[in-house]
Amino acid sequence: MVPEAEVRDVLAELQRLRARVPMLAGALAASTDGLVLAHDTPGVEAEGVAALTAAALGVSIRMTEATGRGGFRELLVRGETGYIAAYAAGSSAVLTLLAEDRINVGRLHLEGRRAGARIGRLVDTALERAPQPPPGARPPAPRTPQPPGTLPHRPT
Repeated sequence: MVPEAEVRDVLAELQRLRARVPMLAGALAASTDGLVLAHDTPGVEAEGVAALTAAALGVSIRMTEATGRGGFRELLVRGETGYIAAYAAGSSAVLTLLAEDRINVGRLHLEGRRAGARIGRLVDTALERAPQPPPGARPPAPRTPQPPGTLPHRPT
């Protein structure tokens, strides 16, 4: 799990992002398996959005692999009243943004990609520094380095 200090840094990044992009209605950082790391999502159930993001991420990863488009980078969904955008945040997190319909989508992508990269560095660094399991415990599988902004491929 990510230490409290890094969670505060992630939350601060989400709040700065919302301040920079006025039509951003919410921002959430979660692990790739759907656990909330930090959120600034007034009026929205963060845990539900994180779980749905994980499900959409799974489908997106499968789609990019099946079509030969490489590792997952981002997903954009447009509803009648706004957008939901998800961006890879390092190797083990995802940034989900909720935006109003009038947002400049180019700006949304620019700011979302930058924030995703910063959050990814925070989370990945925290996980690398995490205490090692005690002797005799099963070590975690080795992590394959990923290019910035990409998530690992899931086995098919």
